[in-house]
Amino acid sequence: MSRRALTLLLGLAAAAPACRAADDYGVAFAGAQPAPARAPDGLGPITVVGVILLGGAGAWLLVRGRKIQLPGRVVRRLNIDETRSLGSRQYLVVASYEGKKLLLGVCPGRIDLLTPLDASPSPAKPQ
Repeated sequence: MSRRALTLLLGLAAAAPACRAADDYGVAFAGAQPAPARAPDGLGPITVVGVILLGGAGAWLLVRGRKIQLPGRVVRRLNIDETRSLGSRQYLVVASYEGKKLLLGVCPGRIDLLTPLDASPSPAKPQ
């Protein structure tokens, strides 16, 4: 084959994807755009349901992960159970640490241990 024929065949092969048949008679127009690809029917609703299910499972795992101690998570032993304002940036704080409760007095620049408390809650007094 001559170079001219080879160049012509390569040119036609490169231009073939850009041509589209206009009708059943085989008429083609150069530069016509191919039809956009469509997703198969039924794929859209299945995808939406799958995304919703995965999102719900992820949210459930987040909520459950906070209640259950996972390996490698730090267990916090110090908790602030209750605070009461005394006014002018002064507070009473009930803190617990390893089952012991402490009553603390907090004011600007100072924290004092007032007294250790019983771990059992006291019954509420009617007023």
